Amino acid sequence: MAPALSFKTIGIMGKPKHKEVGETIMTLYQHLLDNNYHVLVEDSVAAGIDVAQADQAKWQTIGEQANLVIVVGGDGSMLYSARLMASYNIPLLGVNRGYLGFLTDIQPQQVTEKVSEVLAGEYTQERRFLLDATIEKDSNGNPDKERYSDALNDIVLYPGEISRMIEFEVYINDSFVYSLRGDGLIISTPTGSTAYSLSAGGPIMSPSINAISLVPMFPHTLSSRPISIDADSKVDIVFSQANENEARLSCDGQVRFPVAPGEKICIRKRKEDLWLLHPKDYDYFRLLRTKLGWGSKL
Repeated sequence: MAPALSFKTIGIMGKPKHKEVGETIMTLYQHLLDNNYHVLVEDSVAAGIDVAQADQAKWQTIGEQANLVIVVGGDGSMLYSARLMASYNIPLLGVNRGYLGFLTDIQPQQVTEKVSEVLAGEYTQERRFLLDATIEKDSNGNPDKERYSDALNDIVLYPGEISRMIEFEVYINDSFVYSLRGDGLIISTPTGSTAYSLSAGGPIMSPSINAISLVPMFPHTLSSRPISIDADSKVDIVFSQANENEARLSCDGQVRFPVAPGEKICIRKRKEDLWLLHPKDYDYFRLLRTKLGWGSKL
């Protein structure tokens, strides 16, 4: 059994777009201060709420000093925070103030109760991997540092213009798999299997599985189907020279950059992973039943 974690400095991250999010952050912030924790609130979050100047910090400072980061918001906020915090190897805990909340599992009306339980050692923990996406800068395979990002959910290749199909080739571990014409391709982690991939007909994968899925979007053939492969595989996508226009590559729907005809997209499993904490009563399959409207026991 892993030793209990020690929480002394706690970071708060999120995106307080709405009044309710700011209210939850302030409730959490005051609760932590009242219980003698050192609290660091991301400066972009603190700007619109009443946080003491001494408790405001850049996300890099939070990564260097915090023992735990609590993310208040929706899944998008957790995706943003996960990509930043994975390099620091500190756990994240999510408070749901979004729409679905697959990654932020504490409800706002229980925030002080559930956070207190976690801080007292009542939690479960898990690791989830991310993917790296890089465009090759030249024919020698050098990476383009300006067109690099990572993703916790998915990496998506899609047309730069609406209603235009694109053509590309897929290679796995240097072996040619197929060429495809269609609306693009989703490369999804298990975490992202309940997101865009699910909408496109991809499989739901348990977070503990070391696999990724490749899900074609509106392929121009009836035989194209999603496939799942080992997450440690090398996935390369060559955007065909036959395309007349640029495509786009999206990482978690938050970072996007162009892909020119003839360029290669290299997708690899990221070395650093995401460390998540959940309340003790967290149940992944109960979460699926609730969020996806599955039937209850007979």
